[in-house]
Amino acid sequence: MINKNEIQTVELKYHLFDNTPLYYNVVVENNNLDIHVPLDEANTDYQEIQQWISEGNTVIDNGE
Repeated sequence: MINKNEIQTVELKYHLFDNTPLYYNVVVENNNLDIHVPLDEANTDYQEIQQWISEGNTVIDNGE
């Protein structure tokens, strides 16, 4: 489970063929793993990311 206080970066990733948003790629403190979080409001990690965003943090969105 992701703790919003440990999030370093969040990047929105897109489907390769039709460019629709797929998931958030999250990097957390002291963790070199990329965590893929589905764009699902019922997902607790998604909810943590939304709180992180509401606190003024920015999602990297390259509009791939």
